[in-house]
Amino acid sequence: MEPASSGGIEPASSGGIESAPRGERHRPDPAPPASGARGPGRNPASGPEVFELRGRAGVFDAVTDFAYLPRDGHAEVVSARGGRFALAGARCDNRLPARYGPAEAVPVELRGAGQCSRQVNNFAAAGPAGFGCDRLIAVEVLTPGGNWSSYPPHKHDEHHPGEESRLEEIYYFEIAPHGDTPGLGYQRVTPSPAGKTDILTEVRTGDAVLIPDGWHGPSIATPGHDMYYLNVMAGPGATREWLIRDHPGHGWIRSTWDGQDIDPRLPFPKAEAPR
Repeated sequence: MEPASSGGIEPASSGGIESAPRGERHRPDPAPPASGARGPGRNPASGPEVFELRGRAGVFDAVTDFAYLPRDGHAEVVSARGGRFALAGARCDNRLPARYGPAEAVPVELRGAGQCSRQVNNFAAAGPAGFGCDRLIAVEVLTPGGNWSSYPPHKHDEHHPGEESRLEEIYYFEIAPHGDTPGLGYQRVTPSPAGKTDILTEVRTGDAVLIPDGWHGPSIATPGHDMYYLNVMAGPGATREWLIRDHPGHGWIRSTWDGQDIDPRLPFPKAEAPR
């Protein structure tokens, strides 16, 4: 969703940060709206365009489908059984068409190796093969318990053509429980030449960490508690691109991955095939 919605984390309330995720819990509606059309990309004969989303039981259970809304757009979320919805937005200039993103088309990437293994669901990633947005970049990262992700520490807080893009970022976390024990994890951000952000914080389900600048990582999943985070990014650059620079003291870890296997707990369940 390109425009930032009211509530949640807004650009104006987060120190000028360009991106803004929002989470909502939606109670069951007694009935769907009266407009007659259903299904991705179909237009009712009159009235609004309607996208029917399948969703998923939880963030670790499947890749989800999604809908893109343009700037200055208006939307109503209706669910007969209720649910939780993440609305990710960013400041933007251009109005793009509303679209449906099927789960089966989301690129799933396994990054790292060994205890740095993680899964990235690139549903709104930048690049030629990514989903087209004006400024917004958004992905999901799933990390098995005991692993480190967002590692090596990296940054994207300065504009260096072809090397680094200036992007502010927000991490929204959900941590899997173990039985009745709630999960927790940790997030680290250290100061970079471009800023003074310095964070070491415990994170639990529903927590968000704002990263306007700095070397960010690792995101630490405690043993027995898988970690999920939604990354939402945007920046002022004319080109929508994700270019990062590894921390000079830790980038060497990438060279060790060639001799290691990806964690066998990955991938987490993928989207079901179309029926």
